[in-house]
Amino acid sequence: MLAVDVAALGWDLIERHGRRSFGDLRFQPAESVFPALTCVAQAAFRTAAPGAVHGIEANGFFDRRLRRAFFWEQSAALVGGPRLWDRFRAAGGRVALLFWQQSLGEAADRILSPRPIHLHHGGMISDCQSRPLEWSAELTRRIGRPFPLHRYWGPLAGAASSEWIVRATIETLRGDGDAPELVLSYLPHLDYDLQRFGPGHPRAGRALAAVFDWLARLRAAAAERGYAVLFFGDYAMAAAAGAPVYPNRALRAAGLLDVRVVGGRAYPDLFGSAAFAVCDHEVALVYAADADRAARARDALAALPGVAGVAPSAGAGGDRAPDFVLTADEGRWFAYPWWSAAAEAPDYAGHVDIHNKPGYDPCELRFGFPPPRIARDPARIRGTHGRAGPGRRVAWASSAPLRPEPDDLIGLARALRGWLEETLP
Repeated sequence: MLAVDVAALGWDLIERHGRRSFGDLRFQPAESVFPALTCVAQAAFRTAAPGAVHGIEANGFFDRRLRRAFFWEQSAALVGGPRLWDRFRAAGGRVALLFWQQSLGEAADRILSPRPIHLHHGGMISDCQSRPLEWSAELTRRIGRPFPLHRYWGPLAGAASSEWIVRATIETLRGDGDAPELVLSYLPHLDYDLQRFGPGHPRAGRALAAVFDWLARLRAAAAERGYAVLFFGDYAMAAAAGAPVYPNRALRAAGLLDVRVVGGRAYPDLFGSAAFAVCDHEVALVYAADADRAARARDALAALPGVAGVAPSAGAGGDRAPDFVLTADEGRWFAYPWWSAAAEAPDYAGHVDIHNKPGYDPCELRFGFPPPRIARDPARIRGTHGRAGPGRRVAWASSAPLRPEPDDLIGLARALRGWLEETLP
């Protein structure tokens, strides 16, 4: 089986562009998970379980012991619970994961994940880490160029990274007599222009057409090698119509978030602060020093314009679990800044810096002035995701009969697990 997670492949997008049929496959709708974010959806899919089991509540989290926010950490140990392929693999089936989040160290036979080398004098060597270790270099040799990391995220993010992943996936299917029987891959391309321009923009249709071309190539390569296919979306993108919501500004104004000023720039004091919000698209995870200050933070944020609701944590992440989770109103999203004056912005605010920023920053998808600085105007972001429910269903299609007929992403994963286990000798 080749299973491909297509970022932002929402059912509404499929319907809008009349792409329900794909050759002999027919796309169907399914509910996503909440929050409908990359790491959450991928954790839910590979465990076939909700957040109370896998413990991933966003793309980032706050570590209460280290007093630091982390984003896009790649250790598979962060994801709790059994994997959908455990019985399949125990019986001799082989599994590959290409470009899935939090896959390094995973119980799989082949793994490929971006892992650049950051040079001390500045700059970066674009590279991937793999299992086996030599596999990344072998794929680079076969494809003819290294993975273009600068096309995977940032203002230059575009088709080149997904093209490389498609080629790497096809090479994995072809194998050298040892191709894994289950290959899970990921196509990020659709997400970029949907965030930049919104799901209703003509660029969205062109991005979807490019994705369907890649899926056609993957389907052909899979058929050539006797693989069934499963193509599915992880979340649906919605139009970002209003200004973002700034929970950390509200916490600072309420005296709950402290900053240290260095060279005129305001950096958060996460050791001394009473509360902090880890912002991630349409959700924000809020962490407080104790129950008293959690109540004060809840009061300060629940009444903030643009906040649709406050929910408890799924609670399975241990020290990573927040005190509560905010959801934005339709058309709004949460921005991480705690400053209002541009002069107070930390140095990393104007750069692509996904690991130092204590919040997700979609502005990294656009250039500011002068380049290579990124945009500072959040109004230039036109698409967002994270909410679940009506209007946020994802699309899926499979050449294999998946039973029972799934109606959500976790059900789809369980159906795949059942199909895999039926193939066991």
